[in-house]
Order: sequence, then structure tokens, then C-alpha cells
Amino acid sequence: MNNIHEKGVVILDFGSQYTQLIARRVREQNVHSEILPPETSLDEILNRAPAALILSGGPSSIFGNEAPLFDESILDADLPILGICYGLQLLAHHYGGAVVSTGQGEYGSAEIELDDNSGLFFNVPSTSKVWMSHMDRISKIPDGWHTLAHSSNDVVGAIANEDQTRVATQFHPEVAHTEEGQTILHNFLFTVANCAPTWTAGNFIDQQIELIRKQVGEGKVLVGVSGGVDSTVVAALLYKAIGDQSTAVLIDHGLLRKNEGRDCVNALKTGLGVNINMFDESDIFLSKLEGVTDPEKKRKIIGNQFIYSFDRIAGEIGDMQFLAQGTLYPDVIESGVSKGKTAHVIKSHHNVGGLPDDMTFKLVEPLRELFKDEVRNVGRELGLPESLIERHPFPGPGLAVRIIGEITEERIQILQDADQVYMDILHEDGLYNDIWQAFSVLIPVQTVGVMGDQRTYENLLGIRAVTSTDGMTADWYRMPAETLSKISNRIVNSVPGINRVVYDITSKPPGTIEWE
Repeated sequence: MNNIHEKGVVILDFGSQYTQLIARRVREQNVHSEILPPETSLDEILNRAPAALILSGGPSSIFGNEAPLFDESILDADLPILGICYGLQLLAHHYGGAVVSTGQGEYGSAEIELDDNSGLFFNVPSTSKVWMSHMDRISKIPDGWHTLAHSSNDVVGAIANEDQTRVATQFHPEVAHTEEGQTILHNFLFTVANCAPTWTAGNFIDQQIELIRKQVGEGKVLVGVSGGVDSTVVAALLYKAIGDQSTAVLIDHGLLRKNEGRDCVNALKTGLGVNINMFDESDIFLSKLEGVTDPEKKRKIIGNQFIYSFDRIAGEIGDMQFLAQGTLYPDVIESGVSKGKTAHVIKSHHNVGGLPDDMTFKLVEPLRELFKDEVRNVGRELGLPESLIERHPFPGPGLAVRIIGEITEERIQILQDADQVYMDILHEDGLYNDIWQAFSVLIPVQTVGVMGDQRTYENLLGIRAVTSTDGMTADWYRMPAETLSKISNRIVNSVPGINRVVYDITSKPPGTIEWE
């Protein structure tokens, strides 16, 4: 097997909010990265044949009772190690240095000055801006180690042992606010650790084809397709791996975008030759959602019904043992299914936290460790058209989580029509591909308006557009005023039931991209 894990990086997650960002930054340099919990044994790590180890930051103090347990023999293994923030303090303490808690943290932007511009800091300017987020600090570096950098307020910014096989930064090189972060990580990966840049879309596809064939054997796979890029890539990947052993099914739960089911089926059949059929299950989904307003309940109801519908349809098609779906890494992270034990559930994704315990399928999730931009690269490598690859993300529960409050057929129709107008204008003005995700939200608030000489009392519509790289963080898109005016005017004048439009300017964090 083409093992793209070899010569990669294992990241031990000590609870940092930036751990997934470390993985992304490593992959951006075509090096495979995998996040594991801190209690992972040295043997488990070595079995993956990594070239290096990264110790993440975290909210704990190395002196606290809440400090995560870990296999300390890892720190003496024959592997280059980069410690970040909490990871720096672990290394310093383990090798005989001293760490103190002053009660005063350092948060936000800081400036570091280099003491050694070799190895980790090769080609890095003598001074640069970095991102700090820590309470504890080093008061004494270990014997035989030296300072690589210090911050403007005399905090030790980075340290290394004599041959730089152990290096550590108090700041976060993975965060965009650290100006030279990618250069520093590049130096660690290729100068210090000798990693291999084998993490490419082509290599990923080759490996997944082998893994899918091994997992499925002679079995048959039902591929759940939603119309979005994730499930489309899964359908294409399964077809490439096992051909007619896979059957793609699009379930219309009555909560798709306008004409979405029809357009998706036509694109997959005509463009890719995938065997796909659409089944209208809208009546049963909408009946189960009747009167439900809580977003978590909506997601779980839809997640369960998807499996039950797939189960029944599979029986009609033939003996299907596997269900393939487009679960991505951010879905797993937000659903609290993390590598460690400290993740919070932000929202359950219908294909992760909403699955029923009694389902009979075995899951095939080839994209489970990918971020959205990586999925798009895989799609291009598979030959999918750009119209599918660049389509904005769409949640599995569909418009159920874009209709705040109760779901009715009338409210679905209003939102479908309004959202179609919104998308049409983004295409007309050439903005669609500049935006990571744009969508409309129907809000259960009615406002007073006037049309002609008549008073109106209709629904409020929220529109949202964000920019992002991987969906883990996002910023609101600075929509041109002329476009916003066009969107509002056309929706209010052409969509019965809406008389006011507002624009969401919340970033992630603190908000999520979707409203529910």
C-alpha cells in the first residue's frame, strides 16, 4: 500500500483550541498529520512510522491536578519533537528546567527577537510578530538547552536542545497572526525532522481505493448523496474503487434547495456515469419534524430517519451491507467525537452525532480526516466538474437548520424561493466563487412593512456569507453595498411572505457558520 502516513507527523492533543489548525498547517506543506490523544502509548505512535511528533498547547498547567496524563517515555523517543505553548512547558519540565505561574498571562500579539537563526528559525527575520496565549512561563531552561528567541517582555519565546531534535515555542506558529509561522513549521518539518511531502490528493485517492476495497471486499455499498461536494466526491471515489458494487442514492427529505435533487442526479448521471437514483421521502421527514423547534432535536430526527430510509431502500435495491457518507473532519470535531476526551459538542452533525444506535450498516467514511479544501482537491483529481467542486457547503439536515423554529411546507417554499434569488444575484455579480458559503435563514419574526399603499406584516429573512479555508474559522464577507441592495429589493419584491432582509456580520468564532 502507498502509505502516506509514513514520514508524517503525529500531534498529541493536550486540549488546545488550535490543535486542528496545527494539523491543517502541516498538511498545507503536503505532510500527513494525525491527531491523537495525549494518553497514546509510544508503541502506538511508532507503529505509524512518523518522522516527527508535535505536542500541542492546552488550557492546563503542568502542575495542576487536571493536567492530562501521557506516556512520558515519548519525550525520550528517537523522534524530533516540537512543543507548542503547553508542549514547551512539558519539555522544559521533563528535561530539568523550571516553569512558573506568575498569575499574569500573555494573550494576543507579541514581538519576538531571535537569539539563534539556525534550524527552526532559518530564514526568519530577527524580529517578527507572533501570537501568544499562555499563563505559565519558563523561568529556567534545561541544562544543555539554549534560547532561540525571547519576546519583547522578556518571556522565553523558544528553546532547543543542542542538536535541535527537541525544539519548542511559547507562541503559536500555527495561528495566522504569527507572521513567520509557516516558515517556522516548514523548518521543523523538513530541516529538523526530515518529513516526506507525500500528502497529495493523488496519493490520498490511491490509498483510499485500497482501503475501501479491503473494507468492503465483495460487499455492496449504498452511497448517501446530498448534492453537496462532500457526498459527490464520496460517490465518485467509491465508483472508482469498486464500480457497480456501489449504488448512489439521493434522498429528498423535502428540505433541499430549489431544484437541487433533480440537478444533482442529472449532473452525477451525465457527468460521471454514477448509478444514482432519487427517492422522495419528504412526507415522512416532515411529519416527524412537525412541531419540533429545537435544532438538536431536528438534527437527530433527520439523522435517524436518513438511516431508516436508507435501510429500507437498501432492502429494496438488494443486500447492502455498507453505507458510505461524506463525513468530514470538522463534522467530527464539532460533534465532540475528538481524539481526546475534552471536546465539547458544538452541534451534532446528522452523519456523526445523529446516527441511531441500532443501525445495521457498517460505515464507509473515506473523507473523515479531510477538511473541505482538501475534499475539493480530491474532487479535482477525480475529474469532477468545477460547478460541483466549488458549490457552497450545504448541511445534511438541509433547510431544517435554516428555518428557525417550526418547519412547515409554506416556510420551506418561502426559503427555497428567497435563497434561489440570493444565489442568482451572487452569480450575476461574479461573487459566488469569492465566498466560502452563502445562504438564507428564515427567522420566526414578522415585521411591519409597506408595499404600495398597503401595510404588510411578513417574515424576516437573514442572509449570510462567509469566507474561510477549512470551515473551522470564518469571517463575514464584505458584500458590496450595491449587491446587498439588489438582493434585498429583488427578494422583497418577488418572494411572497418576506418584507425585510438583514445581513449577518458575525464571524466564527464566536458564532458558528450555520445559525442552528
